Amino acid sequence: MAQKIMLSGIQPTGDLHIGNYLGAIKNWVSLLDDYFGFFFIVDYHAITIPYDPKAMRSRIHAAAVEYLASGLDPEKCIIYVQSEVRAHTELTWIFNTVTPMAELERMTQFKDKSAQHEEINVGLFDYPVLMAADILLYHPDAVPVGEDQVQHLELTRMIVRKFNARFGEYFKEPRTILSEAKRIIGLDGERKMSKSLNNHIPLRATPEETEKLLLAAVTDVNRKRRTDSGNPDVCNVYSLHKFFTPDAEREECAKQCRSAGIGCVDCKKILAKHMNAALAPVRERIAEYSKKPDYISDVLETGRKRAAEISEKTLDEVRSLLGISALHRP
Repeated sequence: MAQKIMLSGIQPTGDLHIGNYLGAIKNWVSLLDDYFGFFFIVDYHAITIPYDPKAMRSRIHAAAVEYLASGLDPEKCIIYVQSEVRAHTELTWIFNTVTPMAELERMTQFKDKSAQHEEINVGLFDYPVLMAADILLYHPDAVPVGEDQVQHLELTRMIVRKFNARFGEYFKEPRTILSEAKRIIGLDGERKMSKSLNNHIPLRATPEETEKLLLAAVTDVNRKRRTDSGNPDVCNVYSLHKFFTPDAEREECAKQCRSAGIGCVDCKKILAKHMNAALAPVRERIAEYSKKPDYISDVLETGRKRAAEISEKTLDEVRSLLGISALHRP
């Protein structure tokens, strides 16, 4: 029986952060015993919003370093850069011809991102169709994503049904896998942790930087003074404890918070201690891989070749179904 396939990716818009790690990469690593993985660095999606072209190449390299340092094993998965596999954009154009405009207008993430920028480009609007092409080129069984991408996966499955109904059964509908960390809220306590919103903790931050960022994080806004009792159920800092702090200590923090036995600073320092301990091995590997640029390039080139071979085969078969393949002359 063929091994099941999963696929996912993250944009290189800056250093990966603990939201990326908890909500995505840690989950990918845990699934590699059951799935073969396709993990790509999503640079074409990253250029749909303003960015620094001079920094993009180094960000792609840094993302590859962080993928490997977080535990992705090139023996169990393919790691590659989206823009280096040209079939992604060609299949996007084909999918554009079966995707209703009304479905794209419904996308909540497009509405959210549109509110953050004065000028909206077509790429941002068409983002979900490119995502569908990213996925379906490799015929995955499952796609591990964050909660904010569930609607895009639903659109991908709709595109499969539209394409298959018009051109014959070919693509399969991948299922969605959500991690335990479905949505990591940022240090502002309101919005999803994001590099663009500057409410994140970089994965490669030092222990001192991590603690400093946590100390500035928003907690229970109704707790005005140290002597006030708090409510850990509405505190985003406390929500991060469950990913890093041992159960007994976490429960004691909640108890002490409710009784004003400890203050928010105390709670943040406890979290920083455990977060730094948990991330120390990842940060050590980031430092090691950062010294091996040739190895990183080799991993990405090997991934590109394997991804290109598979995606071109898919594209050739799709062209044939559309009746536009030069390989099938009348």
